[in-house]
Amino acid sequence: MLKKTRVVIEDIQPVINCGEFAVKRVIGEIVTVQAAIFGDGHDIIQAAIQYKHQTQKNWKEVRMRPTENDHWQGHFSVEKQGDYFFKIEAWEDHGLNWRHGIIKKIEDGQFVKSELLEGAEILKPLLKKCTKQEAVFIKKAIADFTDEDRMDEACATCTDPYLEEILLKYPHKAVPNESQEYPVYVDRKKALFSTWYEFFPRSASSEAGKHGTFKDCENILPRVAEMGFDTLYFPPVHPIGEVNRKGKNNATDAAPGDVGSPWGIGSKKGGHKDIHPELGSLKDFKNLVKKAQDMGIEVAMDFALQAAPDHPYVQEHPKWFRWRPDGTIQYAENPPKKYQDILPIFFESEEWKKMWQEFLDIVLYWIREAGIKVFRVDNPHTKPFYFWGWLISEVKKKYPDTLFLSEAFTRPKIMAQLAKQGFTQSYTYFTWRNNKHEITEYVNELTRSDLREYFRPNFWPNTPDINPYALQGANESMYMNRYFMAATLSSNTGIYGPVFEFMISDAVPGKEEYHDSEKYQIRHWDWQAENKLMRIIARINKARKENASLQQTNNINFCEIHNDALLAYHKYDDQRENHTLMIVSLDPYYSQKGHVQVPRHQLGLNDGQSITVEDLVTGNSYNWNDEWSFVELHPGMPFHLFRIHKN
Repeated sequence: MLKKTRVVIEDIQPVINCGEFAVKRVIGEIVTVQAAIFGDGHDIIQAAIQYKHQTQKNWKEVRMRPTENDHWQGHFSVEKQGDYFFKIEAWEDHGLNWRHGIIKKIEDGQFVKSELLEGAEILKPLLKKCTKQEAVFIKKAIADFTDEDRMDEACATCTDPYLEEILLKYPHKAVPNESQEYPVYVDRKKALFSTWYEFFPRSASSEAGKHGTFKDCENILPRVAEMGFDTLYFPPVHPIGEVNRKGKNNATDAAPGDVGSPWGIGSKKGGHKDIHPELGSLKDFKNLVKKAQDMGIEVAMDFALQAAPDHPYVQEHPKWFRWRPDGTIQYAENPPKKYQDILPIFFESEEWKKMWQEFLDIVLYWIREAGIKVFRVDNPHTKPFYFWGWLISEVKKKYPDTLFLSEAFTRPKIMAQLAKQGFTQSYTYFTWRNNKHEITEYVNELTRSDLREYFRPNFWPNTPDINPYALQGANESMYMNRYFMAATLSSNTGIYGPVFEFMISDAVPGKEEYHDSEKYQIRHWDWQAENKLMRIIARINKARKENASLQQTNNINFCEIHNDALLAYHKYDDQRENHTLMIVSLDPYYSQKGHVQVPRHQLGLNDGQSITVEDLVTGNSYNWNDEWSFVELHPGMPFHLFRIHKN
């Protein structure tokens, strides 16, 4: 494309797939825009970010500033939910270029009559847009520039900083260049900061052996709230298939009384828009959601696009499933695993448009009927990416508050693509990152690559599907260690609650699966019990709520500490007003000690200025005067969660 402009704009960031997908932010966050901007010759270049919300007609503008090597940077804040757009405009600035040149000539003692007359012509158009105070200055400048007898005054005016302010405020944009527009999507703040607790409602009964109900779940809400969780996630609450139902420990044949897997959705009692009758009624579910909201907790539903063999869809929409040559229907497989109780959806069906609409209607139904605004999506990587982009976009058109958590423990590019398509948060590999190098490398990948612009990690130490080797047979110190890191490295975190807090780790031999898994049977939990781990979790969650630095993920720096069994990292909020320092021992059995390097530069400390570090879990405080400070951690309390106070 031919362009008359003399200015080049390239290497714009943040941009996802050349602008195909939106950069993600939450309300109140900053979008920092960077680009390489330069022109031919030595003329002065200026640049600005222009941005607007989808509801605004006019662009707002904020200037960019050069840093080094023709690199420019600027930022703007997003204050509303929804779509924003930004672009960069750059130009050769005749006004500033004139001032820069004439000052050089004045300093060299040259005669500048012609240059002053040129300056008068540059200033005259500004009288139509300037303030009264500025007009007084401009009129005097024009008079000085056009009167040979006032040459000294004219030269002094040229060097006056106020003239530069005016020329910056009212730029002379000579043949500007303009980039394409790029999207930013802004969510509510919960997209960035949330604390999840998962349990099976059928295990909520206080009576052993009895199927729990939503009313039983109401009794557990105060416990969840007191521990500091703001999102309560339930596995599917729909009718469970009776055909090919799985038995305990994933047995192929269910025994009488076996309750089956909640992910085997659908039976003669209903499908994805129905409630499993043993849990209660739709009214009971709505009451639970409302009571949770009153306690500051949102209920998250599981959205699993699959069906039991007796789901109503199989009879009503047989083309939505794959049929084998022998006339039987294809059940789900991940060889050597077989899921006879689950039928995958055949997304290549000729009825795909009707199917997509029905799946959208499921989400809209639960939002409309029960006020659900958070969905954990089961195995989204086994469904078409563009389906998710369409569905999430359609939901947000009507209900922009809706958030989607991607449960996709799969290949990195697939996880990234799901995030690009619109998933708000994603499960991650944190579950399998254990040593210092692994953790540091992974967190740096999430926070220092372009992933930081669109991929919001949610760190879970365990899930009903994953009983990681690190927790199998682990002691209390290891459980404290894993929750502490999950909750302080990432601003979104969660646990599969009772199994984690009661430190249940019995595994299927040789596998990362729970023995007597709650996925296939009802478990009885003592919901009145309390232990040290639960109290520690509550204190960590309290610190998360009270410290803005822990409510984001990307502003993190790992600190030097000369012991591979110790990990230290510093976090800060965008305003750099709240600073936290986390030090954790990765050794659950023995004491570890070392010297941590205080991030004095990031803290903005003066030479000799000391700090006080306040441990937000134990309440202890320490005064640190030096760059390197001694720490020692024991298995009984394997971490420090310090808030830093400058002295």
